[in-house]
Amino acid sequence: MVPRTGVTVDICPRDVPIALIGTAGGALALWANAPADIAIPVAMLIVFDIRIRRWRHRT
Repeated sequence: MVPRTGVTVDICPRDVPIALIGTAGGALALWANAPADIAIPVAMLIVFDIRIRRWRHRT
């Protein structure tokens, strides 16, 4: 996915405790036979801090 001009997408890992919670939650969901199509994206949303910002050029 490529953002449009004027959009900034920042993806960075969260602090260690919440990252461990997300990783453990994803592993638990996969161990409990939850579909990987659901468990992995939810764990990634917990582990990573995703910020989408929109900016404009002033004329």
